[in-house]
Amino acid sequence: MYKETNKRSVVKGISWRIIATTTTVIIVYLFFGRLDLAIAAGMIETVLKVGLYWAHERAWMKIRWGKKKIEPFNLWFTGLPLSGKTTIADRVYTQLQELHIPIERLDSKDIREVVPNIGYTREDRNRHMKRIGHLIKTLQHNSISTVASFVSPYRESRKAIREMVKNNVVVYVKADIESCKQRDYKGIYVKAIRGELQNFSGINDVYEEPQYAEIVIDTDTTDIEEAVQTVVKYIKRHYVK
Repeated sequence: MYKETNKRSVVKGISWRIIATTTTVIIVYLFFGRLDLAIAAGMIETVLKVGLYWAHERAWMKIRWGKKKIEPFNLWFTGLPLSGKTTIADRVYTQLQELHIPIERLDSKDIREVVPNIGYTREDRNRHMKRIGHLIKTLQHNSISTVASFVSPYRESRKAIREMVKNNVVVYVKADIESCKQRDYKGIYVKAIRGELQNFSGINDVYEEPQYAEIVIDTDTTDIEEAVQTVVKYIKRHYVK
């Protein structure tokens, strides 16, 4: 969140007084036809009202009435590898930043680089998801929302995330596995099919579709921009009013 500084309040007061004082000088001159009187009135008013404006601004900063806190939320993008979740999540994150929401981006690739040798068995993934949940929970304690994209193939791990964090919004990025294979610019599906990669969701390990998701996006029928707007509109409607 952003806090109004004393310097900003003073500069705002000066910029406003330039406009207001000019108006005062013009009005006094039009009524009395004396430029010296008009300038004197403007100067006195400027000195007094800059101080009054500053005091007024600082007083209102301490008053909570009329302010609405943005509750931190977690956008959890889940789906098969190369379903499109990372691309959509990146663009959603960029648009939410423009709303001046305190927000962070979490992606499976970045986290695994920070915490290597995690493993891909069911037990490893579930343990890893609890670490992510703890990280999100810590960020939320500091009023920071998150946009997270993880395959998260198991229902129990997604359930753990939902129980750990506040305002969890599951975005199921749905895609036919054949479409994911066609997008396989990394060659990871080929390696999984050959048996070079084990515990690969959708090939030699399961992907359990969410039984309940706040948002479902089928990337076989929905383009990226439409998908992004669907998610952003949901957040605006429920959390940024």
